[in-house]
Amino acid sequence: MKNFVKLAAGLMVAASFMSGAASAQTVLKSSDTHPDGYPTVEGVKYFGELLKERTQGRYSLEVYHSAQLGEEKDTIEQVRSGVIELNRVSMAPFNGTVKESIVPALPYIFRSEDHMHKVMDGAIGDQIKKAFEPAGLVVLAFYDAGARSFYNKTKPINSVADMKGLKFRVIQSDIFVDMVAALGANATPMPYGEVYSAIETGVIDGAENNFPSYDTAKHAEVAKNYSLDEHTILPEVFVMNKAAFDKLTPEDQAVFKQAAKDSVAKQRELWSAKVAESRANVEKLGAQITMPDKQGFIDAMAPVYEKHVKDDVLKKMVEDVKAVQ
Repeated sequence: MKNFVKLAAGLMVAASFMSGAASAQTVLKSSDTHPDGYPTVEGVKYFGELLKERTQGRYSLEVYHSAQLGEEKDTIEQVRSGVIELNRVSMAPFNGTVKESIVPALPYIFRSEDHMHKVMDGAIGDQIKKAFEPAGLVVLAFYDAGARSFYNKTKPINSVADMKGLKFRVIQSDIFVDMVAALGANATPMPYGEVYSAIETGVIDGAENNFPSYDTAKHAEVAKNYSLDEHTILPEVFVMNKAAFDKLTPEDQAVFKQAAKDSVAKQRELWSAKVAESRANVEKLGAQITMPDKQGFIDAMAPVYEKHVKDDVLKKMVEDVKAVQ
């Protein structure tokens, strides 16, 4: 039934796009797994406002938040096949499709959020964008998703030793699975929407994510030990179906790209405010926030890099990222 609902929603999106294309206004569809009001959702909405204004209403955008069209794995296929035109998703699920997307997903590759911004806003970010095109996607923007850390219902994590034997939900990414294994824990990839009940029922001990997700998904209700290991500062990616983008006039392509670029500053501003708000929210719920010994976590990542950074292109990208000041 769940898959039928998703399919029906997808067909409705495709039908509405065709009718929109036949009229004076083209209505584009975009998906996001997060709830309404979340900074990524609001960033995409702002892009839509700019797009409508700058095309004099020829294009408008409908944002399907809260995984209305399915979880990220489903919507990635929808945007690649053209069922929907746009999608805001994590970078990690693309690791098996777009080789260059591996680098931003590596644990501790970024020293800080500022370092990540400089990398993704520069030549390396452009290199990653170009690599998405053979997969049938145009990257319009990279959004903030903050630092991801581990949280669980069992005990505080102050060192790598405390990770041993715990079960954590991770993004559906081999890098994340191997990262957790390198720390002596067990990784369970699963859709974001299933995490709360999995923790509550004991299927897993916890998960890993940023403060806003930990807060808005209510995970702090069932997993009150949050450890600021900050293993990844993984950017989000806002993508468009390449065939749909290629059908635009050069002038409209420029408008789309500039509107997306202008939405980044808005999304980052909203993100910063949301992190502070969410941290305060989870602390009120009784979450215990600890600061583990990060160096032990960093040292444990050597086998992850050895396994996933194999060819010369990726090795050079890693060195280039490290060199960005």
